[in-house]
Amino acid sequence: MAIDTGVLGFGGGERALYASNPWASRGRLFPEASSLTRSEFQRDRDRIVHTTAFRRLKHKTQVFISPDGDHYRTRLTHTIEVAQVARALARALKLDEDLAEGVALVHDFGHTPFGHTGEDALDELMKPYGGFDHNAQSLRIVTKLERRYAEFDGLNLTWETLEGLVKHNGPLMMADGGEGSHGPLPQPIRDYCLLHDLELSSYASLEAQVAAISDDIAYNTHDIDDGLRSGLLTFDMLEEVPFLAGLMQEVRTKYPNLDPTRFAYEVTRRQITHMVEDVIAVSQKNLRELAPESAQDVRMAGRVISTFSNEMAQTDKQIKRVLFSRIYRHPEIMRIRAGASQIVVDLFHRYMDDPALMKGHYWVKQMNGVPEAARARHVADYLAGMTDTYATRVHAELFDQTPDLR
Repeated sequence: MAIDTGVLGFGGGERALYASNPWASRGRLFPEASSLTRSEFQRDRDRIVHTTAFRRLKHKTQVFISPDGDHYRTRLTHTIEVAQVARALARALKLDEDLAEGVALVHDFGHTPFGHTGEDALDELMKPYGGFDHNAQSLRIVTKLERRYAEFDGLNLTWETLEGLVKHNGPLMMADGGEGSHGPLPQPIRDYCLLHDLELSSYASLEAQVAAISDDIAYNTHDIDDGLRSGLLTFDMLEEVPFLAGLMQEVRTKYPNLDPTRFAYEVTRRQITHMVEDVIAVSQKNLRELAPESAQDVRMAGRVISTFSNEMAQTDKQIKRVLFSRIYRHPEIMRIRAGASQIVVDLFHRYMDDPALMKGHYWVKQMNGVPEAARARHVADYLAGMTDTYATRVHAELFDQTPDLR
């Protein structure tokens, strides 16, 4: 039986003038026939979820390495929480929810094992060869390294999703075309834009902007939750942030005899709600002022539209200071980070010396005689794709001693 797409209206729903329109996408690098049952952004979202890179996130560190406990966030659970917040913001602002969700789901694909520790180590190792940046690696994964389709490498995502992936934190080039506004432009992004210009000097769509601020909301909240669970963070420490102190007093007043676990959940739940409502209010105010009539107007607005108020931005900084001083730089975390970094360094040098050890890497049979820089990039691809558990296990197979990450 034939599908009547006109009746069903797949991918439809009310969108504002400034929202991205999946029916008017700028398309894909490799043209494809449209789907009868899904919008272009729905297809992107689905392709992202079905990747190997997405599944690997379940064994990649957010803050606490997995042996520390089963209930800590991983990079996958963090990603799902970001996507949930992004979808809520997109719905409130009448944006395309599928695009916002897709950008949120793909934004951490390029993260290495062991979180930012692994990225810092790999970036230092790759400095002679152009460095390593997890955002650029995410682009490399979805445009080159995922090998699922007969006719092209990568996922062949739409221009809008790739733009959101690359520019969700703002423009990467100066308006006059000068070097990157966030530092040197990573080579993988530069190379891709020669084929498919993502207009790096403009802002991204509003869907990408809500995905970016959702990342801040999610990790500010769940890192507090995980920090309390670990014992590295206490309620007294949270009193250093007036916003959190107020929320805790509110919960104590309403529920004076609440046990610590429920108390923590009540506080973090209120934290998410306040932050989400703050972003919605600021976004609505900015939209009234700018009155964009298209997604392109959003890109050319010259500033971020979906962001925190000045007051909440200060709170955001205060929370980050507490998290850095009490958790991220805690001596025990730093000890584990040092061990994780050593694993990445050891594996990089071993694979550079003997690329054949990269079992399963699609390029391994072509490594003989390639320039050193190309070999290093493929080693970085292989290492970045590893999970915490795989990197630790392989290190134990190749070396006599492996750092204890517990």
